[in-house]
Amino acid sequence: MLVSALLTSVGINFGLCVLFFTLYSILRKQPSNYDVYIPRLLVEGTSTRRSGFNLERLIPSPGWVRRAWKLSEDELLSSSGLDAVVFMRIITFCLKIFLVAGIIGVFILLPVNCTGDQLEGVDFVDFSNNSLDVFTISNVDSGSKRLWIHFSAVYVVTVFVCYLLYYEYKYISSKRIAYFLSSKPQPHQFTILVRSIPVSAGNSISDSIDNFFREYHPSTYLSHLVVRRTNKLRNLIHDAKKYYKRIIRLQSNPTQHRYGCNNCFGLFGRNVDLVDHYEKKLEDIEENVRLEQSDVSLAGEEIPAAFVSFKSRYGAAIAFHLQQSINPTHWVTEQAPEPHDVYWPFFSSSFMRRWISKLVVIVACILLTILFLIPVVVVQGLTNLSQLEGWFPFLESILTITFVSEVITGYLPSLILMLFLKTVPPVMELLSSIQGYVSHSAIERSACIKVLWFTIWNIFFATVFSGSVLYQVSIFLEPKNIPAKLAVLVPAQASFFIAYVVTSGWTSASSELFRLVPLVWGLITKPCTRSTDDELEVPTIPYHRDIPRLLFFGLLGITYFFQAPLILPFLLVYFCLGYIIYRNQFINVYAPKYETAGKFWPTVHNSMIFSLVLMHAIAVGIFTLKKLSLASTLIFPLAILTLLFNEYCRKRFLPIFTAYPAETLIKKDRADENDAALAEFLDNLVTAYQDPAFTPIHFSSNDGLHSPLISSAEV
Repeated sequence: MLVSALLTSVGINFGLCVLFFTLYSILRKQPSNYDVYIPRLLVEGTSTRRSGFNLERLIPSPGWVRRAWKLSEDELLSSSGLDAVVFMRIITFCLKIFLVAGIIGVFILLPVNCTGDQLEGVDFVDFSNNSLDVFTISNVDSGSKRLWIHFSAVYVVTVFVCYLLYYEYKYISSKRIAYFLSSKPQPHQFTILVRSIPVSAGNSISDSIDNFFREYHPSTYLSHLVVRRTNKLRNLIHDAKKYYKRIIRLQSNPTQHRYGCNNCFGLFGRNVDLVDHYEKKLEDIEENVRLEQSDVSLAGEEIPAAFVSFKSRYGAAIAFHLQQSINPTHWVTEQAPEPHDVYWPFFSSSFMRRWISKLVVIVACILLTILFLIPVVVVQGLTNLSQLEGWFPFLESILTITFVSEVITGYLPSLILMLFLKTVPPVMELLSSIQGYVSHSAIERSACIKVLWFTIWNIFFATVFSGSVLYQVSIFLEPKNIPAKLAVLVPAQASFFIAYVVTSGWTSASSELFRLVPLVWGLITKPCTRSTDDELEVPTIPYHRDIPRLLFFGLLGITYFFQAPLILPFLLVYFCLGYIIYRNQFINVYAPKYETAGKFWPTVHNSMIFSLVLMHAIAVGIFTLKKLSLASTLIFPLAILTLLFNEYCRKRFLPIFTAYPAETLIKKDRADENDAALAEFLDNLVTAYQDPAFTPIHFSSNDGLHSPLISSAEV
């Protein structure tokens, strides 16, 4: 029955994949759906809109596959940055692992499992009604010498994964250094963020900064820019943009109704010309913006934080790494993000508010984890027909239909779980944004880690243990029993996770190509917005959503390869789809919004090490239950060696992802000494971190409102 349900799930998702690919081939040639795929090309000036019917556009073409396949790593690096290269290296890394593990699992371990007689044999005549347990290690006799084949496979794959981890860590570290050396001077390379600035009586924050750094960093200090509280100003600018878009929408569509009532409900009052009404409101807001800009600049809205710039990268690095004051809570330094990566609302919160926010985020993550167990329990109920009939007796007659029961047990549970998981990444990003990070990239990296461990706990452990919260916690309160519990429960969920890979993996890869949600949203909003090319926003890839998904499938493959190798072909299909699809997305859809220079890779490395250690714990429990105590004993050194390997990599490579070494900084500074453009760059560095809220706005038609009361240079 489990095999039949799995085949149903595979069939449904295969059909969906074919449908998605066919629709995509049509969609990418349709002139009316440019909002889904064309924004980046329009912005880069490499594509133009074409109107009118064109039959050639409706003919599916595999040309995009060829272009995605031919894309080199250097081309990807130049167009999408090092983060995109790291993302694709994750996919190729998993492909290498599961190609080797798949050969071992499918051609060696799977026949060993099937020929065992611990469980009932395989009925090839009625193949669809077999249990997947006959394909797992559960079917191998206890005490059988065949289990040494599984033991050897665990050692071989562990060594191979560790070798690849070392190679990738070394390669990406070298690419990070090379990327830095080949880059042009960037503001964040010369700048640090200084917080908790003490102010003496009679001095302003700006004076205190200038006096401190001229005294203790006289040869390298260049300039500083004090951060100001601008939350009210940002709200005004947001309102101005809102009214400006309304005016543009009304003016671009002459047939649209331009008259309405001038009250909040639109039911009472006299009719007015909406364009004139919105223009007057826009002029009032612009005037308030100019007044607020001058008030913030002159009325002492400074906060004890500033971006301090230096004449060299090495000078900025020294100021960043050294403790600046005897009191470690004063003059706290950290690396400055890129100017467009700064998360400005961070500065509008007080220290106490940020501290409380961190506690709130911890509590919210715990509550979200507990609440998410509800759909997990529902999903597990769907996989058990007898339990489902007990919950809903009136469905008993419907559940006797073979196709309905197969869809409910094989496809529906994974689909429900996947839909609930869609809400997790944006929620985690929201929680990370109030946690006190100074940049959007740091928020996304934090959200990536949260989503990853949330997925591992709620999808893997919660599904495996399938009990109440107290039961799951009680298991981890007895560490000695964890391997034995995992050995019994993990193989039993093999069919569910295979169906999950098919449902969540294959479908998500196809939907990523099709971009169904942006398409539907564009079709709904396009008649209302009437957006122009200048208003199209190029999307950026949500790393905090996609990287955890890749790593979770990597965990499933590593933990299940020796006990249920049937999962490996499905994972290989997923990563092969991802390899082509994401390369196409980087070419035609996504554009980098910021650059972390590969800082996501340490998270990838740690996740893979966790997957290996988890596999070792499961192996210890399985070999113990199978009465092969020597094998379970010999697994312990493998886990210890894996942790020692991780510690070596942490000491060897992680510092490169934290900060650049002095050797690299000095070499780059010396290479720029003869650059004539460096002097101009340092002059512009003074205003590089100017808050965008102080930028003059140019929305209304009144030219007198185009300039602020005070120039940005004076702020």
